[in-house]
Amino acid sequence: MAKREEIERQAENLILPVLKEHRFELWDTEYVKEAGTWYLRYYIDKEGGITIDDCETVSRRVSDLLDEKDFIPEAYILEVSSPGLGRQLKKPRDFERSLGEEVEIRLFRAVEGSKEYTGVLRGYDEKTFTIEFEDGETMVIARPDVAVIRLAFDF
Repeated sequence: MAKREEIERQAENLILPVLKEHRFELWDTEYVKEAGTWYLRYYIDKEGGITIDDCETVSRRVSDLLDEKDFIPEAYILEVSSPGLGRQLKKPRDFERSLGEEVEIRLFRAVEGSKEYTGVLRGYDEKTFTIEFEDGETMVIARPDVAVIRLAFDF
């Protein structure tokens, strides 16, 4: 397992009891380097949405735990936030809870003349995603072709 993935795994294990206590859900954890600075980001959610106060509460608690465990060797910035309206789907649990929801899919290369599709997520497995369009037609898209899949949102 890569160092980054190991840090994400340990960071996830650290925050889960805090989230359970507050009845929050972990959407994603990422440890990334951007413009020379490391970031540990937690994306949390709950029924009805996350508030700034929720993020602050979790941030304070997990910051103390991270200081105590001290398993990240580099200096980093801790961020706790909502995954946002157009949240990216990455893990099986993301796909499961998004079945029946409208998603946007961006492809690495055009398939049937387009690199972007929007439809209702009707199914998924290790190799494919199935979406349904407004006209009732369905499309099966191979996972290796997918650059990004996220919840769609309309204003």
